[in-house]
Amino acid sequence: MLAFLGAIVCIIASVHPAASPARAPSGAAADNDSSAGAAALLPPGPEQSLSALHGPGGSAGPQELPLPGGGGELLASARPLQHPLLFSRFLCTPLATECPTPSDGAAVQGDGPGAGQQQQQRQREEELLALQSTAEQLRQTALQQKARIRADQEAIRELTGKLGRCESGLQLPFQDTGPSGRQDTMSDGPAWDSPAVVRELEEAVRALKERIEKIEQELPVHGNVSTTTARPLPAQDPLHTQMETLEAQLLSKVMALEKERSSLSNSNHKQQQAVEKELSALQDRVAELEHGASAYSPPDAFKINIPVKNNYMYARVRRTLPELYAFTICMWLKSKSGGMGIGTPFSYSVPGQSNEMVLMEAGHDPMEMLINDKVAQLPLNLKDGHWHHICISWTTRDGLWSAYQDGQLRGSSDNLASWHPIKPHGVIILGQEQDTLGGRFDATQAFVGEIAQFNLWDHILTPAQILGIANCTSPLLGNIIPWDDKLVEAFGGAAKMPFDSCKSKAKAKAKA
Repeated sequence: MLAFLGAIVCIIASVHPAASPARAPSGAAADNDSSAGAAALLPPGPEQSLSALHGPGGSAGPQELPLPGGGGELLASARPLQHPLLFSRFLCTPLATECPTPSDGAAVQGDGPGAGQQQQQRQREEELLALQSTAEQLRQTALQQKARIRADQEAIRELTGKLGRCESGLQLPFQDTGPSGRQDTMSDGPAWDSPAVVRELEEAVRALKERIEKIEQELPVHGNVSTTTARPLPAQDPLHTQMETLEAQLLSKVMALEKERSSLSNSNHKQQQAVEKELSALQDRVAELEHGASAYSPPDAFKINIPVKNNYMYARVRRTLPELYAFTICMWLKSKSGGMGIGTPFSYSVPGQSNEMVLMEAGHDPMEMLINDKVAQLPLNLKDGHWHHICISWTTRDGLWSAYQDGQLRGSSDNLASWHPIKPHGVIILGQEQDTLGGRFDATQAFVGEIAQFNLWDHILTPAQILGIANCTSPLLGNIIPWDDKLVEAFGGAAKMPFDSCKSKAKAKAKA
């Protein structure tokens, strides 16, 4: 087909007559020469002549046939002058004479109308593949959204269960109250104002808040992904609303629980203070009736009575200690432990160290003196239920210590917290062992009995001085902590009672 079109173009261009007839014969000869030259480019044969281009019986105008011996020139001179037909100059490219092969025909047809159809078909196939890929992506996105919704529903059920447990936990304090409307603070069950329960609730609330915040942060991300591939799922908005409602309910319940715990703690504390105040007033009144108005005339003529072994009866010294490099502690003790360990007569706690100085006896173990958590066993025996005078002296140099009972040296050694000074600004408690600064008493370590004449010096007393105090021949008050009614305060049912250690000792000797 292409070869045929090219032949037609060559024929039209070569036989088109010149527009102007005034050209010279030389120009016609030149055109004939160029036509002859163009014809010479074609393969030899009769098919390539000018008449052959016009078909059988056709003509391209007057032709001059050459004659042998120059006869052409003679005929030209004898012929009358005419305007010759001029042919435009055109150079045609020779074409192969072979027939096109089937592959060539297919190539030719590929450039025709069939090629456009094939291209449209390929475009449709590509669009179909793109739609299938998009549909698969939408299906995967829908599956992911479905799985996410299921996970969120599980989270909501878990949060709802925890909220129910919190709601049921709010009723526990009221269920434990007796007929009188007052909660039993001495029960062994868990109290809502205890630090362990409060920490557990705070950790549960913190975990729930973190879980809710995580779910809220993840929900917008899934929503944005779904809008780019498919329409948003209608279940996301109710889910978000339900989670917000659940969070609000949880926070309100937690706040109600905190308020209830605070009110219970305050009420219990007020009740305990009122009971302690009433007990102290009654004991003071009994002491006045028994011993008269002159019972408290000397400032040191009193004792601390702790009748029951518990974790809330004690006495506190209102004066603190300076930094000490040596000390001597003396006191009168009467244990009512019934042959077991006497407990803790006194303890001194400072910030960061609850066992800065402790005197205690537990069970059948010997009495121990603790300084900065270092322990020394003291050869003292106070389990007979009588009054005894004890003194303990210590110096930071090499940790030297000595223990006296009833004015006699019972034992001494060294290496007890060597070169460690006693830290200042602590709390002195009589009758209880401190696990924190001024608190957290343990009933198993409490002292049961009576304490009097607790004195502390910032140096080591001589054996003679200690003997004079024990025999009541040379009474001596501590220069750091003296035994004074104004410096000692009783709590929790522990009571101050009139007491003269020397008179009591004289009466005991008289009876013996």
